[in-house]
Amino acid sequence: MSEKKSISARFRCAFPGFGLDVDLTLPGTGITALFGHSGCGKTTVLRCMAGLHRAEGAMTVLDEHWQSADTFLPVHKRPLAYVFQETHLFPHLTVRKNLEFGYRRIPATDRQIGFDEAVNWLGLGGHLDRMPAGLSGGERQRVAIARALLTSPRLLLMDEPMSALDKASKHDILPYLERLRDALAIPIVYVSHSTAEVARLADHLVVMEDGKVLASGPTRETLARMDNPFRLEDDAGVLVEGTIRELDQRWHLARFEFDGGSLWLRRDNGMKIGDRVRIQLLSRDISLALEENPDQSIQNLVPATIDRIEPDVTPGVSIVRLLAGPTPVMSRLTTRAVDQLALEPGQQVWMQIKSVALAD
Repeated sequence: MSEKKSISARFRCAFPGFGLDVDLTLPGTGITALFGHSGCGKTTVLRCMAGLHRAEGAMTVLDEHWQSADTFLPVHKRPLAYVFQETHLFPHLTVRKNLEFGYRRIPATDRQIGFDEAVNWLGLGGHLDRMPAGLSGGERQRVAIARALLTSPRLLLMDEPMSALDKASKHDILPYLERLRDALAIPIVYVSHSTAEVARLADHLVVMEDGKVLASGPTRETLARMDNPFRLEDDAGVLVEGTIRELDQRWHLARFEFDGGSLWLRRDNGMKIGDRVRIQLLSRDISLALEENPDQSIQNLVPATIDRIEPDVTPGVSIVRLLAGPTPVMSRLTTRAVDQLALEPGQQVWMQIKSVALAD
């Protein structure tokens, strides 16, 4: 990635019982997710990027140097916006007034995002005259994101913006975040410890542990690696992108076609033929068979080739990496099953996929 089209961030700092040492090169567009368990350093990286913590190192955003050996832009001079877990809206102002608070402080010649544009992106047209106290958690967070965008930042930082929301509110806000990812030229760095959020939103993924970077790269490839913490989680899985090719009215299903096969998944209300969507195939939901067996309740049967077999950290469990065409998939099996089926790299098998849904 060239400097003009990327973000570079190198930070080193120490706290009692914890040290941060990262060297990142991130895309200058789309959503980059910082992923890891609590305490791994995700938020510390975000604070260093914002200038809220002065770490040793350097930072360049697109073609601008924000920090170096002899330069340190304070937070108020960095053209960024920061969305926190809590919305921090002004309770005495309407939604419109909250949005205008930052927008009016940006000279008209410097505004990159119009007021109506941000309102439409975040679906706030019907809420402008409401007070924050009357909004749901998801609606308040959408207002906070729109307010951040209206400052026309060159970088948007989001620190687990959905962690305080219930499941229904998260489901409500995700499509708006997808819309921002697809419409904005502004790079977004998004902190999360949810693999579902990462699979749904992120273009680029940074996996962190103990203040260091374990893996960094495009989300699809990084999720499919055998040597990262995703495979240790109960919801570990890979990301698959494809197209909706058929809608079954009778069974309320949609046929999803990807580079390696096709799958039936639950139909979403707004789904249309031709839509590009992402799904997450969880390793726990994929069993393997040596022959195709259509006489069973599992409807999604996909041929694949075993690529690698590795022991999991859990005793008696193995991770099998498969290729359905060029698409990598992971299956979590007991080591006893691997032995009884005599599974080995290069072998042709059938994946029996128990559950398929949109990444959410």
